[in-house]
Order: sequence, then C-alpha cells, then structure tokens
Amino acid sequence: MSKRIEVNDLNVYYGKFKAVEDVSMVIEPRSVTAFIGPSGCGKSTFIRTLNRMHEVIPGAYVEGEVLVDGSDLYGPGVDPVLVRRQVGMVFQRPNPFPTMSIRDNVLAGVKLNNTRISKTDADELVEKSLQGANLWNEVKDRLDRPGSGLSGGQQQRLCIARAIAVEPEVILMDEPCSALDPISTLAIEDLIEDLKKDYTIVIVTHNMQQASRVSDRTAFFNIAGTGKPGKLIEYDDTATMFSNPSVQATEDYVSGKFG
Repeated sequence: MSKRIEVNDLNVYYGKFKAVEDVSMVIEPRSVTAFIGPSGCGKSTFIRTLNRMHEVIPGAYVEGEVLVDGSDLYGPGVDPVLVRRQVGMVFQRPNPFPTMSIRDNVLAGVKLNNTRISKTDADELVEKSLQGANLWNEVKDRLDRPGSGLSGGQQQRLCIARAIAVEPEVILMDEPCSALDPISTLAIEDLIEDLKKDYTIVIVTHNMQQASRVSDRTAFFNIAGTGKPGKLIEYDDTATMFSNPSVQATEDYVSGKFG
C-alpha cells in the first residue's frame, strides 16, 4: 500500500509570507522519516503540504511539486479530499470526536467519505483498525463508550486507528507524542515500528531521542531568523545525521547546542 513521495522545489506561502523555501526530497515507501529542527522552522507547515492540509488556512498556497508514486498532488483537477484519504494525518494532541463512541470514532473517516458499509464489514474494519493501532485488547469490551473517556495515549492510538481505517498509503504524524507521558510515548513508538511494514510514515518531532529511535531517515530544518522562511538544511540516513552530519548547524542542533 505504501507510496514513494518526491518533493521538487517546494515553496509554501501564507499570503505574501514565504514560510518554507525551496525544499526537495525523496521519501521512500515503507520507511519512517523524521523532521527535526527548532520551533518556527517550517516542519509542521511542510508536513501539512504532503496532504494539502495547509490549504485550510485562508491565503495558503504552494509552488512546486509533491509527487506520490509519480502523481502530482497539486495537479489540475486533483481533489484535496481524495488526497487526504490517500495521505492520512495524526495531530499533536489526540482529537477523538468527543460525542462519538470508540467504534464510531474509528468509522468516522469512512462515513465522511460517504462509503456505504454493512454492519458486518464495519465490525471487521473496527477490529482490524484497532488491532492495527494496538488498541483492540484494551477497548474491545467497551466499543460503545465515548472515545474521550480513554487515556491520552489510548486516545492518540484511537486517532491512528481512525486514520488507518480509510486505508491510506501514507501516514503523517505531527508531534504525535508531545502531549503524552513516557509510557504512552513508547507505545506509539512501538506502533510506528509496526506500521512502517505497510505504510510510508513521516513524523515531526522535537525529541531527538525519538527521532533516532524510530526513523530510518532524518531531515533537519532551520531558519535564519524571525520572518525568514524555513529551509531544509540536511537530509540523510538517521544514523549518519546523529553521528556524522555534514553541516555544522545540524551537529549543533542534534547535540543540543541550540533549539
């Protein structure tokens, strides 16, 4: 299912402000790619261009290409809703729909896409998605209870189950563990390791140890100063980025000298 992503000469704007400048990179299928860098350097903005989520902000647009297996997400006539079905997203804070049951949370994306589904198929999809998110055994006896009644870490895994229920090919995660305790963070990291067998995964993280633990490749973004666009400084295998980066700014960041 997973797909190769190729980004060519991407610039991201909010109105007249250029937030991210001239990013080109290739993200391989069935891998985890981590985006690191100081706050305000464009990591979250850039990851949102990979499923056109940034467009929900008025005045936001891009120049350049984002190709998923050769198809340009920004090509003429491409429906952003279909793009977001293909490229799922998990946000910083767990955001299950508070009035919905655990079961309905998992099915929310499927129903949003107007997919007709029988009760038997829905039951199978709920179980499969919750097992995929490593949550089934914890919630299988309370599927009709509100998703908001789960712990923070369970809520985040519920959101991952909701994302994979629509059968995407890519999963984007924007700081998925920043609101979680260490035990829940470890559960999400283990889950990411499992999910990469089937999906292309991109994660934004401020946690250097997390990037080194979960990712195959790491991209370091930086910014020259307030009001300047974020730029991709270096992109390489994670082991190389953390042990022998080729740019001094990368070494300074991963060693904790700034950021």
